[in-house]
Amino acid sequence: MKPTALILQATGTNRDLDVAEALEQAGAATQLAHINQMRAKTFHWQEYQLLVLAGGFSYADSLGAGKLLALDLQSYFADEVQAFVAAGKPVVGICNGFQALVKAGILPGRDSGVGATLTFNTRGQFECRWVTLQPVSTHCVWTNTLAEPIYCPVAHGEGNFITASDTDYRTLCAQDQVALIYAAESGQAAGGQYPINPNGSVGDIAGICNPQGNVLGLMPHPENHIYAHQHPRWTRGESAGSGLALFRNGVAYAASSQL
Repeated sequence: MKPTALILQATGTNRDLDVAEALEQAGAATQLAHINQMRAKTFHWQEYQLLVLAGGFSYADSLGAGKLLALDLQSYFADEVQAFVAAGKPVVGICNGFQALVKAGILPGRDSGVGATLTFNTRGQFECRWVTLQPVSTHCVWTNTLAEPIYCPVAHGEGNFITASDTDYRTLCAQDQVALIYAAESGQAAGGQYPINPNGSVGDIAGICNPQGNVLGLMPHPENHIYAHQHPRWTRGESAGSGLALFRNGVAYAASSQL
């Protein structure tokens, strides 16, 4: 039986259909649910094997990107989300979803000992461009078998991942919580170089996981490169770097674990 992914929506979410298609191509069934439907118990958390917080501009980024969605998670669903994560079920937050996971304290994780946030891009402007992501974690269930870089777009104004201190950054690395970094097409780390690293994130971080490895947050949009024709140079014969493998990992983990 296919594992079913709960794709959480809020007012302003706009990448929900994109990620649903990616998950379905990866072998999952999907259920889109507005956060108000979850409050009304139209759908029930325990019925799903994956959780997805899609990208977009939830609540128009009022009070900061992902902040109000994070407050929803903390105020209404803290126990449900904690149980979902503790059960080892795969969770992914993309762009605005990543911001919400961080601001709700779900990432880097309360047991990580790491303080971090996502703030304004260092150049002070919205970045919309294609980037290369190099998988680096052997711990994260979404990325641990990825053999090739992912090539996909970013579209954000607050994607600058920073830690509270250098010690926190070193702890994050030591715990193998850095899942993806911005890199050159060769796979070499961006070294902070713009626009390879589009937002100035510390250590070129594009995505992190929790200590358990089942929760992934990332700023870029792998769901927007799952078909060859989505590559910006596909008419020139280029198609490498599909993001579909990342979703296949999460779906396969959910299926094999019978979560």
